[in-house]
Amino acid sequence: MNAGSRQIEHDAAAWLARRDGGDWSAEQTAALERWLSAATAHRVAFLRLEAAWAESDRLKALGAGLARGELPERGRWTQNRFGLRARRAEEAETHRRALADAAVAARAERRSRARAPARRLAAAALAATALLAVALSWGWQRYERVQPQAYRTAIGSLREIALADGSAATMSSDSAIEVALSRHERHIELQRGEAYFEVAKDAARPFAVQAGERRIVAVGTRFSVRRDGDEVRVVVSEGTVRLESAPQDGRGQPVTLLPAGSSALATAAGVLVRDGSIADAERALDWRRGYLVFLDTPLAVAVAEFNRYNRRPLVIGDAAAAQLRIGGSFRWSNAEVFANLLEQALPVRAERESERIVLYSR
Repeated sequence: MNAGSRQIEHDAAAWLARRDGGDWSAEQTAALERWLSAATAHRVAFLRLEAAWAESDRLKALGAGLARGELPERGRWTQNRFGLRARRAEEAETHRRALADAAVAARAERRSRARAPARRLAAAALAATALLAVALSWGWQRYERVQPQAYRTAIGSLREIALADGSAATMSSDSAIEVALSRHERHIELQRGEAYFEVAKDAARPFAVQAGERRIVAVGTRFSVRRDGDEVRVVVSEGTVRLESAPQDGRGQPVTLLPAGSSALATAAGVLVRDGSIADAERALDWRRGYLVFLDTPLAVAVAEFNRYNRRPLVIGDAAAAQLRIGGSFRWSNAEVFANLLEQALPVRAERESERIVLYSR
């Protein structure tokens, strides 16, 4: 065994000791998964030592005087009625030393086999190959499974999330996403609201955001996705993303490519693409900095935007007020201040109630 292999064996034993030593956290689980995914040699070493680790518990039980019929099946020792489990750090160290002794014995066994007849060597090699195939198959299935992580934001709050692949997400008010990072794809489900993504480049693992019937795919770029029921809006501030739609009546739908500066609104009627500049895209994403930007926007639309961020809603009192147009940049955190500005800039009268603010035309 060369120096690199010895280091891998040592690292694998250290991971096993920490995992079964107690106080194992979700962060440590993620760190272990990254180490296992870094190289096939890591997975093989870990699986082999884990099998020996479980077997060492059975040997300890035999040494303690348990009858063979009382032994739990392999890999299930920690669940048996005797409650024996290697949780303390010093016991984990004992296991590690036992594994080292087992490695020495294995080397002696290999030297002995070298002097055995060729037929025995062939049988042993076949058995070892079968065992390794089973272990690798088990490991592949185990480490391909992904446990999604759910994230939520309350009304009026934003949240920045650092993802394990190096990407980042900024969630808008009253939003919900689920993140599942596997070996083959980085999958985000946008369940409601809006999120902005800064995607780390990884050509081998596409970054896909599922929003209802729409799927937005990128490799390394920056974009936002907003979901309002069945409507999905995409804004791209860097790179290019691919907007895919679910088949309709068994027929595939066209794929839309969105370059930086563009935006798209996907509805039941189809996909409407709007070309623009990167500055236009950044203005549409100003909610990340606490602002909403309106350009000759109907007051009813502007009010609906403000209500996404405030628990005390603005209410349009009449049709004339709904049709008024407004432009400018406004902080979304204070609907009261927005109502004051409307009264100064537009023919609007605001009636302030305990749970809402009603806007009437003057």
